[in-house]
Amino acid sequence: MNGPHPLLTYFLDAADGRFPPADGQVTVLPPLAYGLECSVAFTAHAVIATALPAAEVHAQGPDGYGGSMAPDFLRHLAGPKGWIGETDAVLVARGLSGPPRLPPRRDADDHPRVRYARELRTDVSVYGDERGLVTLASGLAGRRELSIELASPDGASAGAGRSLLRAALTLVPAGEPVFAAVSPGNARSLRAFLAAGFTPIGSEAIVRPGRWVWG
Repeated sequence: MNGPHPLLTYFLDAADGRFPPADGQVTVLPPLAYGLECSVAFTAHAVIATALPAAEVHAQGPDGYGGSMAPDFLRHLAGPKGWIGETDAVLVARGLSGPPRLPPRRDADDHPRVRYARELRTDVSVYGDERGLVTLASGLAGRRELSIELASPDGASAGAGRSLLRAALTLVPAGEPVFAAVSPGNARSLRAFLAAGFTPIGSEAIVRPGRWVWG
């Protein structure tokens, strides 16, 4: 596919408060790059990026009221041998003005957070300080995506995640959107993102179907 993936427009519109119609329907788009597919749920509307024919997708009965995230539907997308990621909340914030407040980190290539980012994203850059690590990358559908990992989550002082996230937002051009995918079960992380000014816009699950063969 030449040019941006059409799913990117949905994310950017949602960041500006423009959402798909809350009609319970499902929009089917082409698959993502690198053999990935996904199901994204906005309020009462789902968007699915897949190589499966739209008729086959609709025949499985997904809907915009949660059916697009049902385990049986995600397993159909993935196939019996495919990989299904977590169902994450999708959050968005805006870059902050001022000089960058985190230095690059060139000693973290083997960190699990960095390895995971590079499995699913491209153009991954790593920053951080004594509080922890930050990755900035080109993520789902080409959106700018951020993730963090505290150096010592159990021993972190109150507000450490929030302060690291606010510092991370200075790495993004002022006013430009940056997205994050956060597991709702990681309540501590979710609270930190919300306290740092991130806003929920939907949820998503990434799939790497077993029907793809990689050499």
